[in-house]
Amino acid sequence: MQSYKLKINKMNTNTYEKKETILKVENVSLKYGNNQILKDINVEIKNIVRPGMSQGQIIGFIGPSGIGKTKFFELLSGIIPIEFEKTPSENIVNKREKNDEELAIGSIKIGVDLSPVKIGRVGVIQQNYPLFEHRTIYGNLNVAASVKFKNKSEREDRINDLLTRFDLVSKKNHYPAQLSGGQKQRVAIAQQILCSNNFLLMDEPFSGLDPNMIKKVSNLIVEVANMHELNTIIIVSHDIPSTAAIADTLWVMGRDRDATGKIIPGAKIKYEYDLIERNLAWHPEIKKMPAFHSLCDELDSLFVNL
Repeated sequence: MQSYKLKINKMNTNTYEKKETILKVENVSLKYGNNQILKDINVEIKNIVRPGMSQGQIIGFIGPSGIGKTKFFELLSGIIPIEFEKTPSENIVNKREKNDEELAIGSIKIGVDLSPVKIGRVGVIQQNYPLFEHRTIYGNLNVAASVKFKNKSEREDRINDLLTRFDLVSKKNHYPAQLSGGQKQRVAIAQQILCSNNFLLMDEPFSGLDPNMIKKVSNLIVEVANMHELNTIIIVSHDIPSTAAIADTLWVMGRDRDATGKIIPGAKIKYEYDLIERNLAWHPEIKKMPAFHSLCDELDSLFVNL
């Protein structure tokens, strides 16, 4: 993986430190039969500490359509399990002879304890915001909160806090069908905050939104990230400007090519952009900065050969 860092005058860059690793992906590959989908992905996220601030992490995950972003999304969430951390080649062959299923190998560990990822530890917010249609908004959140908070009083406090933060108090007795798309998105985010552990994966959160709604959703994502020091949001998106505007790190998925220019099967995180080093993180008016537009042009040009 190539890491892009730009030497800049850091006088205007806020003081920060990158501390302990809170997500580590090592040698992750994914096959479906003989089809190599992902190959040798290695990437990590460190806790960002800024004095006097609660600073979560926002990672933008971009790449051409059909390259494997969704599959990596499913691996990060635990939907596709890692079957072998270090797999002997004969085990892969034997499994392949028995059935034609997806086979993931490698290691994905999350949290300050770097424990193996599994379903439930990572919140997943999909485009269609799946909610229980027969339950009120409060009821939906109560189901999610019951996973982690067994004490009724604590559960109610957590739910009411998020209803207030996300401006949903007046909607708590409504049903999902009575909400706007933006309100459903806020409920889905609150739902996942209640039942997961600091990690949220968001699938195309800007899709189909007008510029005003994109701004509102962007502000919400930043607010959620900064609600807790260890909150980490990974955004899978085709919208490069909107994603880059709120991220502190960008992962760009691509594939290698051989000497003749032919694509080598198996996508990976081919480029990583540290936007803090570029002084392109944490700026409310970042889209007005010439350096930001240069970044977007650079990313657009990369897509031609990915």
